[in-house]
This record gives sequence, structure tokens and C-alpha cells, in this order.
Amino acid sequence: MFPRFASRLSSTTALLALLVAVSRLAGAEPTGDRAVVEKMPGLVAFWTFGEEGGQPRLSPGTKEKHALNEVGGPIARVVGGPYSGYAAQLNGRQYWQIKHAELGDLDISGPEAQISMFAVVFIEDLAHSKTIAGIWSEGKGANDDTGTRQYALLMNMPTYGGARQLTPHISSEGGVTRRADGSAFPWCADYAATRREVPEGRWCTVGFTYDAKYLRAYIDGVLDVRPLDAVKDKRTDRYFTSEGPDGKDRGMNPYYHGRGIFRYDPAVHGTTKIAPADFTVAARYAVGSMLGEATKGRFGGLAIFNRALTEAEMKQLHDSAKVEALK
Repeated sequence: MFPRFASRLSSTTALLALLVAVSRLAGAEPTGDRAVVEKMPGLVAFWTFGEEGGQPRLSPGTKEKHALNEVGGPIARVVGGPYSGYAAQLNGRQYWQIKHAELGDLDISGPEAQISMFAVVFIEDLAHSKTIAGIWSEGKGANDDTGTRQYALLMNMPTYGGARQLTPHISSEGGVTRRADGSAFPWCADYAATRREVPEGRWCTVGFTYDAKYLRAYIDGVLDVRPLDAVKDKRTDRYFTSEGPDGKDRGMNPYYHGRGIFRYDPAVHGTTKIAPADFTVAARYAVGSMLGEATKGRFGGLAIFNRALTEAEMKQLHDSAKVEALK
């Protein structure tokens, strides 16, 4: 090969490589401001999903790293995300997991426990996609009281008026919900439900707060208030209508719970419950399966706090993502 031609070819190759690198950097530009999340008091974990598939997703700006490990193979990284410039692409057959023994300060539980969760997501199939994240193992189905539920941000729970809505759950029993007299429901019935449906086919933010009394569900940074309509919402049971504060109803959003978050005790629950729940993202153990209600879509950010954020703070988190700039 002639030296001058070889030199030109080398220069062209280098230029193309540079253009590709610049293009990748430009495509991975974050739309949002991660510092808003990182500076919010009470932050326990914050994942931006900037890592490549095959790598644990880490929470580097918190006391504990909380490595999310992939289950079901590498989860693809795609360009376009609020806090790292990237997002994780879920196909409904994969999820992330932190084993219960490694939860550290994610293991939020006890009678006075408070928690908030915030996520930036693009839900592709709401009919199947029902799980954002949480410590939530339900067991094998109706009337199974062996579950080890704690907290979870779920979607599309129609049994008690939450069809296609955002439905954050809190459990004090781990298993099924029980009325004041100890009688049992077939399921965990303790969840708030928004008036609006979870947005499908676009980026949005979803979240909840729990102040040890009330669950509040947020879509796009707004508390989507919904009073109880007992008949329409399938909540005619006295548990919903007259076992709330001062003998009144529990509401829908906000929803009154007030009994704290289940804490697994091996001395008490070792022979009556399934194994303590792991923290999982995009899937949970329900009706005997981990993938029956797994999520299909993109995750661009997920944060957990050990206190109940205010309405203004939830709006700040939403604004920090700038979802309107995401494709």
C-alpha cells in the first residue's frame, strides 16, 4: 500500500472513531439533575442505571452501595435517561435482586417505620407490567398467609379498585391482611390507588410515601387524590369503611394503614412463613412465580428514602428528571 494512501486511510479511520465516540457521548447526555436526588435528606439508595448490561447496578452516592444483581441474564443498557444518560431495558423476563441478608438499610421495617420511593420509568405493557420495586414475597396465591411482604410500589392491582392505577403497598403482617377482629382477607388489601392510570408508552415518574399512618401515591410528582367510593372501588368491607381513623373509612389516596411495616423474625416466623423477602426491582414473588407480573419497559432512576417526603419534595424529584426531554 502506498504510504500516502495508508496515511489518509489511517486519518479517516481515526476521524470516524472520534465521530462515533462523540455521537455516543452526545446520545448519553442526562436530561435531569441527579444532585437534586442525592441531596434529598433520608436517601438510602439511588440507582441511575448507567452501567452496561452484565454489570451490577450500584448506588454510589449513599452509605451502602446496594448492588442490584441481574436475574435472567444481562439487562440491556440503552441511550436516553434522566440521571446517567442511559436507561435499562426490561423485557418482562428479567429483574434485579438484592438478597435479604445483604439488604442493610434497605430493610425498612417496624411499627414506626417510614419510607418513600421514587422512580423514573417508561412502561411498555401495563397489562403485564405490575412491579416497580420492593421487599415483597406473596406466596402461592389466595389465602396463603405465609408471605413476607414489607413494602412495594406496584401497578394495576384490580382486586380492590386499583386496575391500571399506581398501587403502593404496605404490609404489617407479611401475609394476608387481617381485620380488627383477626379475621383474614384472601390477599394483602393494604394499598393506596390513584385516580389516574399509570402512563403507558411514555416516560413518567411514579412514587409513594408512607409516614407510619398514611400511604400516598404520586404520578408525575403530583399526589393524585382519590376519595373512597366503596362500591365502585370494591371496598365495601368494614375494614375499609369503618376501621380507619376514628371509625371512619381508610380512603383510597391517601390510604390509612397505621400499623407499621412487617419485620421478619426467624424465631417467630421461621416455621410459619416462607423465606424473608429479597429486595427486587421489576419483578416479585407472587402466585408462586417471580415473573408472572414482571415489568416490560425502561428504568431510568430509582430512589429509596427512610422517611416520608413532603408533597413539595416529591415534586422536586419529578422536576429533577425532566422527563419531557426524554424520547
